Amino acid sequence: MGSGSGSFLKVLLKNFDVLAMPVVSLLFPLYASIRAIESKSPVDDQQWLTYWVLYSMITLFELTFAKLIEWIPIWPYAKLILTCWLVIPYFSGAAYVYEHYVRPLFINRQTVNIWYVPRKKDVFSKPDDILTAAEKYIEENGPEAFEKLINRADKNSRY
Repeated sequence: MGSGSGSFLKVLLKNFDVLAMPVVSLLFPLYASIRAIESKSPVDDQQWLTYWVLYSMITLFELTFAKLIEWIPIWPYAKLILTCWLVIPYFSGAAYVYEHYVRPLFINRQTVNIWYVPRKKDVFSKPDDILTAAEKYIEENGPEAFEKLINRADKNSRY
């Protein structure tokens, strides 16, 4: 009887990451998210919304690089540790990653694709050139925005 419980414990420890991952990454955050929705505090709402954004990004990363990740034997354990850091409110990992890495990418970021030159709808007419695209940008955003764009591009080209 003792050897059966010992082998069960070995199987449990050997598959700890497989068993713990759904609890840490889905069940607890789901429960905490529901509690946050029901509370009046916006702080916990932000914590769990941030967590779900990061969890989605991790999932997309895994789906994109699945063939590469399967060659990394410690990935499940690293992901479990990372997820614990993101989930446990004591560490506020989700808030840290969001504030320092994700938010700067999306807030106050004005990018212009310089390779895009809009085309006229008439197939037989001459296509628009870069000057026409610049004029359209100035018309839509104003000359100050265009000047800022030129200055930013000039600074970037110096470095």
